[in-house]
Amino acid sequence: MDQRLRRLKDKANKLPLTPGVYIMKDKDGKIIYIGKAKALKNRVSQYFGSQEKHLTKVRRMVENVQDFDYILTDSEFEALVLECSLIKQNTPKYNILLKDDKGFSYIKITRGWRNIYAVLQQDDPEADYLGPYTAGYSVTRAVEQAKKIYKLPTCNKVFPRDVGKGRPCLNYHLGLCCAPCSGKVSLGDYLKRVDDALDFLKFGGKETVKKLTEEMEQAAENLEFEKAANIRDTIRSIEKVGSSQKVVSSTYKEQDVFALNIIEGKACFAVLRFKDHSLYDSEHFFADEIGSEEGMRSDFLISYYSMDRKLPPRIELDGEIEDKESVVRYLSEKRGAGVAIVVPQKGEQARLTEMCKANAAQKLAEKYLGKDRSKEALEELAVMLGLKETPGYIEAYDISHTGGSNNVAGMVVFENGKPLKSAYRRFSVKGFSGQDDYRSMAEVLDRRLNEYKKHSEDGETDGFGRLPDLILLDGGKGQVNAVIPVMNAHGVNVPLFGMVKDNKHRTSAISTGGGRIDFNSRKKAFQLVTSIQDEVHRYAVAYHRKKHTKTALSAALTEIKGIGPAKAKSLMIKFGTLDRIGNATQEELLSVKGITAENVREIKKSFHGE
Repeated sequence: MDQRLRRLKDKANKLPLTPGVYIMKDKDGKIIYIGKAKALKNRVSQYFGSQEKHLTKVRRMVENVQDFDYILTDSEFEALVLECSLIKQNTPKYNILLKDDKGFSYIKITRGWRNIYAVLQQDDPEADYLGPYTAGYSVTRAVEQAKKIYKLPTCNKVFPRDVGKGRPCLNYHLGLCCAPCSGKVSLGDYLKRVDDALDFLKFGGKETVKKLTEEMEQAAENLEFEKAANIRDTIRSIEKVGSSQKVVSSTYKEQDVFALNIIEGKACFAVLRFKDHSLYDSEHFFADEIGSEEGMRSDFLISYYSMDRKLPPRIELDGEIEDKESVVRYLSEKRGAGVAIVVPQKGEQARLTEMCKANAAQKLAEKYLGKDRSKEALEELAVMLGLKETPGYIEAYDISHTGGSNNVAGMVVFENGKPLKSAYRRFSVKGFSGQDDYRSMAEVLDRRLNEYKKHSEDGETDGFGRLPDLILLDGGKGQVNAVIPVMNAHGVNVPLFGMVKDNKHRTSAISTGGGRIDFNSRKKAFQLVTSIQDEVHRYAVAYHRKKHTKTALSAALTEIKGIGPAKAKSLMIKFGTLDRIGNATQEELLSVKGITAENVREIKKSFHGE
């Protein structure tokens, strides 16, 4: 033990066995840590004994202590109150300090083709705002629900600039967006949706449903049955959203739920706040692990409610706290009424603390362990597949079609366990018609490897000019065996496997072409392969739907006299939709390559009977 620690330990051993507050100081006399104790001598002397028993942060703190002061109190409760007051005044480096930096949240309403957004600042003088609101979680969730119910766009397109300039995205096909970008929604209809969404946000679901019910009944009386049906669907959407909100609810009308999770010396506290039996806010705070979990929970509660937050009558915790009696008394006096601190063991309340603890774990993983977890998953996958090196660059392929028509493939790339969307590619299968996933996969890989040869000869090392460390095919041994000859013909030696799904379309195993490898306990590898298989399937299906829609529209055009596949394709490239073709002027139609005056007359006749 060095001379400094011996001196401090001798001083600590002279302290009384009574309650009090101790104040640690560095070489400059600056306060770096404040703590409380029911027996000062026992608590303070522990810091200056064997350093091997201390956590890393405690050791760092002790290394910087040159002296300490203390204040005696008459009770543990007085020590807690004094500790809290001194921490607020001095903000010591090594205490758990929470900054009340939540601020306010607002609902932003843009002008023109209006839309609504959840924001933290009023930074746009051209926009209107609702708020301020104190619960940012609630604002974000409410805006998401309003957009979903009234099918408002969530993309980054700007209207009216982008009206009619692009195809509707997947949200439109899923019934989640009215797609003003398509040009099929009038400004009046769109603004009515925004107004209804704002009413929903201002007055809540119950009032909105009441108003819509009256409108639906009036429309039915006026024999406007289509309008009444649309309003009915909106009411059902609101009720569906309301029922989904109840998934996270509380038996108690008002309470806060806390949970602590610690991973490798890093701690996260998660908080779920309930009012009127419903979750209305969610927060999380990071800290270094210092002391026992019981002590950290006590310190966090005191610090959290010192930031002038409203205290509920009930607090649920995922574990016990230090000096519970004093903490309960302190919070009860601060609230002006009783506060119950409970550690539930079973039932709904226990499930809430478990969910809260899972949230804390997820936040920790996102902040500190994201890269490490991806690396672990890749290493686990390498061991599972018997690879010589960890695959940092993975390509995956999937085929999509409808009964053998519009055959396409999607290629996605994962680099270091994360999607690399700039490297994604799409293929239209051209070598044959009809349904044959094996031939389709072989054709796509042949074309991809031809591209590699061409790009690598030009000295390119990115995109097609780079070979992957691993290729995964969506499918079993049939797909793998169809591609192996292609790989051999190109002289490419890249590990090749299939991703097998069960009868519920869930990832179940890896195919080798002659058998299968089950994941067993390899949880991280399973999660990685599942995410890759889901992503390549989504990408391939999205391209197929886009092509299928385009083909269907072109087929409709070829029914017009004098319009063949080539002219139909030119028209679709120029205008994008049938509505825009039907509403185009004669001059606009004649500007399309191959379209004659006779073609224009037939198009007008087909669309308008002219």
